[in-house]
Amino acid sequence: MSKFVLRRIGLALITLFLISVLVFIGTQMLPGDVGRRVLGPFATQEAVDALNARLGTDRPFLVQYWDWITNALTGDLGFSISFGRPVTELLGRALVNSVKLAALAFVIVVPLSLFGGILAALKRGKLVDRLITLGGLSATVIPEFVSGIVLIVVFGVWLGWFPGIATAPPGSSLLTQMRYLILPAIPLVLVLFGYIARITRAGVVEALDADYTRTAILKGLPQSTVIRRDVLRNALLPTIAVIASQVGYLIGGLVVVEVLFTYQGVGKLLFDAARNADFPLLAGGVLVVGAAFQISMLLADLAYSWLNPRIRLG
Repeated sequence: MSKFVLRRIGLALITLFLISVLVFIGTQMLPGDVGRRVLGPFATQEAVDALNARLGTDRPFLVQYWDWITNALTGDLGFSISFGRPVTELLGRALVNSVKLAALAFVIVVPLSLFGGILAALKRGKLVDRLITLGGLSATVIPEFVSGIVLIVVFGVWLGWFPGIATAPPGSSLLTQMRYLILPAIPLVLVLFGYIARITRAGVVEALDADYTRTAILKGLPQSTVIRRDVLRNALLPTIAVIASQVGYLIGGLVVVEVLFTYQGVGKLLFDAARNADFPLLAGGVLVVGAAFQISMLLADLAYSWLNPRIRLG
């Protein structure tokens, strides 16, 4: 098990290194001069050149990357050009907000999707199966900005049940914060439900048709015991990997939802950084999102290997 964990950690570190290289190359390819964007179109060229020299953006690419990655290893991601504050401080606050929204959506969608997928598999070919499958697929293809706008108009404007924004007033209680996050969480639930439910249904159907399931039934074991001990243990293996892959999306793929609901999370912060050509903030944000995704996949691998020892022994 220790060799398996070390191998997975090594692969995660290599992936993060490649992400850092690609991110830094991508930020350097963004159009516009940093000094000119900060100082405005009426600043003199001498002032722009001086600011670029102070920020270090006029140095060779490899020198900039080396300084950035070595500082990043110590937790220093530099200063935001547009906000004038440490990138770590900005990302820390935004990450906490995104985690709150992602956690609420995660708590709703995972049990709901597992239940829907298992129920559809047990009722295979019946009306319930068709409703869950078609409903999940229909919800998945609806873009977040469409469902989000509909939710804001219906529940925020017409009915007035929930706020149309996601940011709760300072000092709000946990219940108040959850009330502000309900509407932004629903578009995420709609997108993820169909995908996770389909994978769960496919795994349960395959497990129900397996030889070990028929053997357990022939032994006279109760159906609930067979499903809990034999079917779900094997059927949920691919679902775990799918759920883990969605964690990275829930942390860093919330751009549309956070911008639509004016929520100060990582997604909106990355959007503002790209719009303002804030290279340190953009590079640091993508690196943090990549690290969160790798951690979630590592935890999924550990859970996967615990449920299926052949994975770590292979």
